[in-house]
Amino acid sequence: MPVLVITGTGTEVGKTVTTAAVAAAALAAGRSVAVLKAAQTGVGPGERGDAAEVARLAGAVTTAEVARYPEPLAPATAARRAGRAAVRPQEVAEAAARLAAEHDLVLVEGAGGLLVRFDEAGGTLADVAQQVRAPVLVVASAGLGTLNTTELTARELRSRELDLLGVVIGSWPAEPDLACRCNVADLPQVAGAPLLGALPDGAGSLPPAAFRAGAPQWLAPRLNGTWEAEAFTARQMPEPVA
Repeated sequence: MPVLVITGTGTEVGKTVTTAAVAAAALAAGRSVAVLKAAQTGVGPGERGDAAEVARLAGAVTTAEVARYPEPLAPATAARRAGRAAVRPQEVAEAAARLAAEHDLVLVEGAGGLLVRFDEAGGTLADVAQQVRAPVLVVASAGLGTLNTTELTARELRSRELDLLGVVIGSWPAEPDLACRCNVADLPQVAGAPLLGALPDGAGSLPPAAFRAGAPQWLAPRLNGTWEAEAFTARQMPEPVA
């Protein structure tokens, strides 16, 4: 798995922090890691983007961006409003291939969800995954509504014959409600893929040393961690209604 594409079921689901955790766990396992941000939006010149945030949390990773735009919009819209060239999936795929030639693992982080448009032709992160023939990791939220968005994302991946590696819960609350606890069992069912981790709420605010130490404990062995889905699910399952 030299390239792994990481997408979210939407915005603000913990995609960047999850990317950092995957990177940190891989580094701890002795792998060299590169992080490629396909399209960075909402960040100006000289400001820290998502790839830089991954490096801050995870440690010694190579970082790269294909393009960045100042307004926090979908990449195609942000490019049009800025009067700049849009990102093409082929450009992202080529950048990932170059990084893969020099690293054990390349993490390609998208912008928003799987089908957010990069360009006016409708190119998306799904097209990138097809071109680099990479598996996709889906980052989902924990609470009410996540089953629908996760299943829609999984169905789109299957329709394109892409490999859904699994699902990671991007932010697990300290006091999960009933929906969160039930979703632990339901998410792999609707995704048709395993649950591969759950990051604690606020993980991205931890000091980098604490984040790096914790990352392998939040992710399953498939992602170089020690987290066990079966044990986690068993702890969360509520008692059935009498």
